[in-house]
Amino acid sequence: MAFSEDQLQRYSRHLILAEIGEEGQKKLLNSRVLMIGAGGLGSPVGYYLSAAGVGHITVVDNDVVDLSNLQRQIAHSTKTVGVPKVESAKATFEALNPDTIITPIRQRVTAGNIGALLEGHDVVLDCCDNFPTRFLINDACVLAGKRLVSGAILRFEGQLTTILPHEGHCYRCIFEDLPPADIMPSLQTAGLVGALPGVIGSLQALETLKLLLGKGDLLTGRLLVFNGLKARFRELEIRKNPDCPVCGGSPRIKTLEEEAYKAR
Repeated sequence: MAFSEDQLQRYSRHLILAEIGEEGQKKLLNSRVLMIGAGGLGSPVGYYLSAAGVGHITVVDNDVVDLSNLQRQIAHSTKTVGVPKVESAKATFEALNPDTIITPIRQRVTAGNIGALLEGHDVVLDCCDNFPTRFLINDACVLAGKRLVSGAILRFEGQLTTILPHEGHCYRCIFEDLPPADIMPSLQTAGLVGALPGVIGSLQALETLKLLLGKGDLLTGRLLVFNGLKARFRELEIRKNPDCPVCGGSPRIKTLEEEAYKAR
């Protein structure tokens, strides 16, 4: 493919990078990513992947824009309160870059539909806000062999890791099972500083671009933890658990079970 004059100008800062150049930009334009969650993390992720020229982004979210979202979910605005988040995000990201096609899917992700959602995508991004969905995404990606960039945020802290199925750890190597429902904090009860998703979401987008380009060192075998109050990053080494219930030597999770992911 030949770049148009507009594309040469739009992606000029990418084209002069040795790690990207014309071939790398073509890779991005031909890439397809699945972003689950169009809220705090999904907003900066979608912005930066669209700006970078990722050709196709599927955005999955079942919620509508609420006024309380706007403190952190920068893909949305006061004018889109009450609008499905996927539609609001589509309008925002496509307005930024018409090269990027946004496919909005307004669905709750379940064990029954996640397999179909994963099909045809190069990288999956976990931008959700609850443990059951995060475990479901991990398990489905491991079983399907899909590369996953997983982010999480709460209060003033965030974490990030990149999962390459069958090459290293998965999310269950870190946290084997869902925590009890009565001790799981939520954004509604624990709170979240509005700028934090911008930090973790931007790093998720960067990890995704590196995956698509095949460049740089990824957060595989590592969990990056950020404390916003102390302005400090910590890096934890994560080893593959041989007894992991989904990616270990004798996994007990070989197919997705709807019952395991009911609580939300």
